[in-house]
Amino acid sequence: MGENGISVFPVEDALEMILIFDSTGRITYANAVARNKLGYMPEAGAEESLVGRHISDVFPGSFKPMETAPYFQGSSETGHLVVYRRNRTCFPVEAKFVQDSGQNRWICMANDILEKEHLAREIEQVREEARQAGRVKSEFVANVTHELRTPVNGILGNVRELLDEPLEEHTAKALQLIERCCGDMNKIIDNILDFSKLEAGKFSLEPRKFHFRNMLDYVKAQHINRITEKGLDFFLTVSPQVPEYVVGDELRIVQILNNLLSNALKFTAVGKITLQVLLTARVEGKAEIFFIVSDTGIGIAEEDRDKLFKSFSQVDASISRRYGGTGLGLNICKQLVELMGGSIDVESRQGQGSRFSFSIWVGDCGEKSNSQNATDDIKAAFDSMAQMGVPEAEEDVRHYGTAASREALKKNLSKLILSVEMENWEKAEMFMETVRQLTAQAPPDIKRMALRLKMAIQKGDYEKVTVEFDALYKNSFPEEEAGLPGP
Repeated sequence: MGENGISVFPVEDALEMILIFDSTGRITYANAVARNKLGYMPEAGAEESLVGRHISDVFPGSFKPMETAPYFQGSSETGHLVVYRRNRTCFPVEAKFVQDSGQNRWICMANDILEKEHLAREIEQVREEARQAGRVKSEFVANVTHELRTPVNGILGNVRELLDEPLEEHTAKALQLIERCCGDMNKIIDNILDFSKLEAGKFSLEPRKFHFRNMLDYVKAQHINRITEKGLDFFLTVSPQVPEYVVGDELRIVQILNNLLSNALKFTAVGKITLQVLLTARVEGKAEIFFIVSDTGIGIAEEDRDKLFKSFSQVDASISRRYGGTGLGLNICKQLVELMGGSIDVESRQGQGSRFSFSIWVGDCGEKSNSQNATDDIKAAFDSMAQMGVPEAEEDVRHYGTAASREALKKNLSKLILSVEMENWEKAEMFMETVRQLTAQAPPDIKRMALRLKMAIQKGDYEKVTVEFDALYKNSFPEEEAGLPGP
């Protein structure tokens, strides 16, 4: 037991400074940490001892000499104070004062926060450096993308001029390839620039009044040819309650839809792609519009969904090699949707397709679209789906050997060999990917034939392709050997 009946052992080795003083402010106890930090060493003489001094010697800014009540009278709150050492240097502490009414004394517990404040300053400095680096990065990206766009557009302009002139077939094909590559490069540049602006917080929407249905028709026109060319079905349904005119950033809504539809097309070999548009809320001149883009493609495993909306992220490292892409598209879509007051989500099962849905808020001009036309479109879409046997046909077509699978395989093999005969190797690879998926559950010998055909197509070896195609077709449809499709 110590002075005044204080048990010193539990607090003597405590990690915080502990001081006990009476109602007159006289310190009656100080633990080892307090003595060491305040410079009152154990070997010091009585005139240098901490015990017996007034609390105002330690906290001169908070107490006055001979004061009978502490600064935090009747309170156990924690406050930031300044404590003084014996040599009159000081440092900040986080102090708590507790009154022991029964013993008519006060207990002070204080932690040195000098390191904490120093660390906070360092953290703030690091944050400022990061902000500065972000600004430099944004300026660099903006300058680089501008510099890249200039030569790309120069190449594109010259190529288009050459394409207007009479050319040999192989020259025209080469120029068309260059034109397409320039277009792809511009899309990548646009994505990088948008991402940089969004990350820097410098991106702003440009809302204006536009015809909503015309915007959807424009989106449909951009994708319908490529979708049907791949042998897929495309359905667009619009709720009749959707306003005819809305106020929003038409360009960015189109950008989001283009990205989602392009992804659906990229990862779907068999089945259909659907775009549904619904009105889900109307509040004080604002309308919430809900979009659903669904496909019957390769799907996404549940554990991989959290990677989808991260920048520069692919679900699988092999995705970028097989399908291309920078991993920025969905991240940009997410940020654009959130700027429009909405959210984006995905539902998917591996091997069974995906469904991306997002909502945005737009200005409601109070004009509904033509209900009859919208209803007719919906009815036509569902009639077509019923004739196709959706969704039963989608599930059946994935099982090798079923009637639906055989029909789809035959159709895609015919398109594949036609593309080869026309020396359109890009389309041939597209149809080959569909064939590969249609034969994924085939017997091992059929799968090996499909793999050899794919390798021959990638090499552009016409003779090898013809041999491997004949072998795959004859073994897949032995009853039609005599009816092998010709060039």
